[in-house]
Amino acid sequence: MARSKEFDTTLTLHKAMEVFGHYGYEGTSLQLLLEELGIARQSLYDTYGTKRNLFVTAVKHYVNEKSSAVVIYLSRTEAVKKAISDIFSEIVSTLRDEKRRKECLILYSAIDQVPHDPEIAALFAQDKSRLENALYQALTRAQNQGGLSSNLDLPALARYLYHARYALTQVAKLTNDPSVLEQIMKVTLTSLDAE
Repeated sequence: MARSKEFDTTLTLHKAMEVFGHYGYEGTSLQLLLEELGIARQSLYDTYGTKRNLFVTAVKHYVNEKSSAVVIYLSRTEAVKKAISDIFSEIVSTLRDEKRRKECLILYSAIDQVPHDPEIAALFAQDKSRLENALYQALTRAQNQGGLSSNLDLPALARYLYHARYALTQVAKLTNDPSVLEQIMKVTLTSLDAE
């Protein structure tokens, strides 16, 4: 009979996001990972296989959870400009919160792996397509309702907003000044008011 897991796998994934987010993939030794997660080496191997497998699983979990929330919110909110503003406000709020920031910064670590890891690259390519499409659909709805200028290039704007959202995680690695994140968000959101 198989032994039951001696640890909560969802909690372990969230802890792994924090560790990889804080130290990066390369900077996270197996020993550090085991200490921070509070699990035995064999438990890690039995459940995830390797450090890399745990990293990929954690990134997939984080990206899917956050992107699904964005897609659902964009599809259900009539006030598109407000929805996009809320999405950016949430990421800035996350990056300002010490606990949530650690998890969020796993994206920074994961993006570093894109040029070297086809599986991570494919994950981000799929996520990019999904989010850009959700943003484009929402922007189109707003334009049809007269909430956005008819002169806007909506595919380009959707692409810009997708990248701007991820760029905030890069900024959070470069500064501890929360006002910088706020300023960048405000300037980004002015793109919705262009004529």
